[in-house]
Amino acid sequence: MKILIAGPGCARCRTTEKIVKDVCSELKLNADISHIYDFKEYLQYGVRITPAIIIDEKVVLSGKVPSPDEVKEIILKFHNQ
Repeated sequence: MKILIAGPGCARCRTTEKIVKDVCSELKLNADISHIYDFKEYLQYGVRITPAIIIDEKVVLSGKVPSPDEVKEIILKFHNQ
């Protein structure tokens, strides 16, 4: 599973990245997690409002800092596909 966090590196984006990493660790999920900082790059995914989470090339959340429970639900949904 490849998870991208999209955003310029603001506090909201860093918080989102930490939540994603913490949830993956809790779930013992070996995901490839990285952060896209370049506006032009994350615009290619259709992200206009950050922070955003992209899983396996699909934008699954945009425009808010998710709760750990929200991230867990999203990740489990994609992990079980």
